[in-house]
Amino acid sequence: MRIQVPATSANIGPGFDSCGIAVNQYLVIGVHEPTEKWEIHHDLGADVPRDKTNLLIETACKIAPDIQPHAIHMVSQIPLARGLGSSSSVIVAGIELANQLGNLNLSVEEKLELATEIEGHPDNVAPALLGNLTISSFIDGQVQTVTHAFPKCAIVGFIPNYELKTSDSREVLPASFDYKTAVLASSIANVMISALIKGDLKLAGKMIEKDQFHEPYRQGLVPEFLEIRALAKEYQSYATYLSGAGPTILALLPEEYAIDFAEELTDLELNGTVKLFEIDTKGLTVLK
Repeated sequence: MRIQVPATSANIGPGFDSCGIAVNQYLVIGVHEPTEKWEIHHDLGADVPRDKTNLLIETACKIAPDIQPHAIHMVSQIPLARGLGSSSSVIVAGIELANQLGNLNLSVEEKLELATEIEGHPDNVAPALLGNLTISSFIDGQVQTVTHAFPKCAIVGFIPNYELKTSDSREVLPASFDYKTAVLASSIANVMISALIKGDLKLAGKMIEKDQFHEPYRQGLVPEFLEIRALAKEYQSYATYLSGAGPTILALLPEEYAIDFAEELTDLELNGTVKLFEIDTKGLTVLK
């Protein structure tokens, strides 16, 4: 059995802890023979456990404590602590592992609620599970999600070679907003979401870059950000934004400019990798 979960890019400017997209980088879990204890085989580095303390197994056993241990082969294209939903992909995969081995017959809604409870917010787990663009809320233990196709465009990412943990990135955020700022931030988010649903990337992009919730405070943690945004503007970009808590930077731009922009961005020889992404439209998939 194979479980596949896409990477995700959350926040999308003012869609803080709410909006996310799924992109075509994947965590793939191969489930092999039953064993006496969990065996996790991977080449992800010494910091990723190879036993029951792995987040995948911790999540699965939280959902179904009595499932039979198996040998697991874990392959991930999603870099750790880069703002592309690496932990969310593992949580979604762990829930599906429990669902399959425990014969739980969980609905999509149940999987999403479990994933959100574990992760704390739905902005990454929703697109990881459902694909496409998701707009979600988590209120009083209830998750509400709208899924929609993302407008057609090129997505060029810059993935720094350094990590930025979500906990560190959250430390720079303000503890509160005054009423006027909160209304402004909310109105920007409302227009962005409406424009995305309408397919108006020019307007959506303007709103993405006017975020008041998190990006103004986090830009200083990613020194390449303003330089990349300025370069993207030369290629008619709709928006350049921090993916999740950062440090990955995504630029949305017309498809005809993607290759030239990516090549010039690569020529800058910044401390990271340039990658072209596409929207994943399937989300979680299982092949038996």
